[in-house]
Formats: sequence, C-alpha cells, structure tokens
Amino acid sequence: MIKELLGHAHIGVYAHVRLRLQRDAINTLSTALGSPETAETASGDGDEPPPCAAPIR
Repeated sequence: MIKELLGHAHIGVYAHVRLRLQRDAINTLSTALGSPETAETASGDGDEPPPCAAPIR
C-alpha cells in the first residue's frame, strides 16, 4: 500500500528505514528496562540489523 502511494516499484526501498526503527525501539526498551546498552553506548548508526536478526549458523 505504501509503495503504491509513494510510487516505488519495490517495498525493499524502505528496508533501511525498518532496520533503523527496530534499532530505535530496542534502544528505547533497553533504556526503559535498565539494560547496560543504551542509546548512548550502542554502536553503529542504526543501520545494522538488531541482534535477534542475526543469521543462524
């Protein structure tokens, strides 16, 4: 639906936004729950997949 509204052919155009939103949500929950890794100490710029999205070996 969004891709049709904005005129993009593939939903993959928005993948980087989804990863950044996931990282922001993880950082927010970590801060709220008192996790040692907060938004200030998290590495990267938010484009990395969250740890739960790591490939299974």
